[in-house]
Amino acid sequence: MRNEENQLPMYYQIQQALKKKIEEDWQPGDVIPSERELSEQFAVSRMTVRQAVNGLVDAGFLVRKRGSGTYVMERKVEQTLHGVTSFSEEMRARGLTPSNQPVSFQIIPADEKVAHQLHLSHYDPVYKIERIRLADGIPMAFETTFLPANLMKSLTEEIMNHSLYEYVEMKLGLGIDDAFQTIESASATQKEAKHLQIKEKEPVLVINRRTFTRQGKPFEYVKTVYRADRYKFSIHIKRSHK
Repeated sequence: MRNEENQLPMYYQIQQALKKKIEEDWQPGDVIPSERELSEQFAVSRMTVRQAVNGLVDAGFLVRKRGSGTYVMERKVEQTLHGVTSFSEEMRARGLTPSNQPVSFQIIPADEKVAHQLHLSHYDPVYKIERIRLADGIPMAFETTFLPANLMKSLTEEIMNHSLYEYVEMKLGLGIDDAFQTIESASATQKEAKHLQIKEKEPVLVINRRTFTRQGKPFEYVKTVYRADRYKFSIHIKRSHK
C-alpha cells in the first residue's frame, strides 16, 4: 500500500479492500470469507476484521445471518425525492425493467379517510387498485391506489399496468402539477410481507402520496410499501440564502 494509505487505520484499509471486492467481484447473495480467513489474509486480529465488517454491515453493503455467515447485500434501488415521477419512470432511469403484478382492481365506496384525501363525499365511488411493483422481476413495493371513479370512467386494468400518468395527461387532458407525500418506517403486515416476499414484521418504508392536477384537485391517493432492504430514498437540499 502507498505511504498515505499506511497512515490510515488498519480496519479502514480492510474495509475499503472488502468494499472494492463487493463492487467489482462479489455478487449479491455471496457469502464473504470468515473472520478467521480474513484475519489470516490481512495478517491482523479478528477484532480488527470484525470492526471493518461491522462498518460495512452498518453501511448496508453486508448482512449477517445468524449461524450462516455474512453475505453481500442486494443492491438497493435509489429514488430521488424531487419532481412528480412514476415508479416506472424511476426504474427505467436506473436501467431497470419495471413491471406490475396485479392483485386487485375494484370500485368501492370511499371511506372517510379516502374521501378526505381526494376531496370527495363519503361513499363516492373510487377505484381501489392493489399491485406489486417489480424491477427486473424482483418485488420492490406493494402499492394500494385510490382514484375517483367519476373522473376516470374509462380506466382499465390494462391502463394501470401501462402508465396511469400518461392516461391522465393524454387521455383525460389533465396536466399533472405536484404531489404531497410523507415517508415513515413501519413493520410489514402479514399481507404486505406475502406480496413483497419478506417475513412479517420486517422493516419497510411507507410513502403516502396525493397527486394533484394543475387545477389543484387531487386525483390520486396512494400508499406504497417499499422493501427496506432493496430501496432507499435521497433528497437534494439547497441552502437558502436570505
